[in-house]
Amino acid sequence: MEKLTIKSWALDDRPREKLLAKGKNVLSDAELIAILIGSGNRNESAVALSKRILQSVEGNINALAKLSVEKLTKFKGIGEAKAIAIITALELGKRRQLEVALEKPKITSSKDVFNVMQPIIGDLDHEEFWVLFLSNSNKVIAKSQVSKGGLTATIVDVRLLFKRALELACVGLIACHNHPSGKLVPSNADKNITQKIKEAGTILDIKLLDHLIITQKAYFSFADEGIL
Repeated sequence: MEKLTIKSWALDDRPREKLLAKGKNVLSDAELIAILIGSGNRNESAVALSKRILQSVEGNINALAKLSVEKLTKFKGIGEAKAIAIITALELGKRRQLEVALEKPKITSSKDVFNVMQPIIGDLDHEEFWVLFLSNSNKVIAKSQVSKGGLTATIVDVRLLFKRALELACVGLIACHNHPSGKLVPSNADKNITQKIKEAGTILDIKLLDHLIITQKAYFSFADEGIL
């Protein structure tokens, strides 16, 4: 029995033709992956196989991007070449996000900060603390990693943070760190370092505009919650 290739499917089930006829935005994640792998196995189409792979990571594309060649090839119908195709496509997507994040956007809301920083720290398995340094028009002058920690905490040297702020002659800054656990509730340590940065900034006339806790898909803003 031959593999169920895309050409053998009903026309409505062919993602390549669907992309050409209706555009890329109408395709599901599984259909996009099906185009990458081209065929399934003897028992399921490429779309069905792709759905099963996605189900194994609860539909999370970030989690899929972390799967190794070895783990992907455990799925029947996924050989080394197909596994590499999936990994390559997801890596290109991540690099595209990073290129956007490397631009110097104007920050108008906490959502803007999330869009800049999520590709950088959103899916890390350890904590990192970053700061966005802003001009008087709220444009990002620079972004810097202030510290890198373990699974649950990171230590911030406020003196080094403001040394960098003075070097850049910024007028405002936004602190950001990730929670690998996915929890968006600020800890006492998060609240304490926020207050410490705020107080130091007041003395130097450099305003702490916000502090965001970032996860893969969401964020917590101290400013939005009125606790800055």
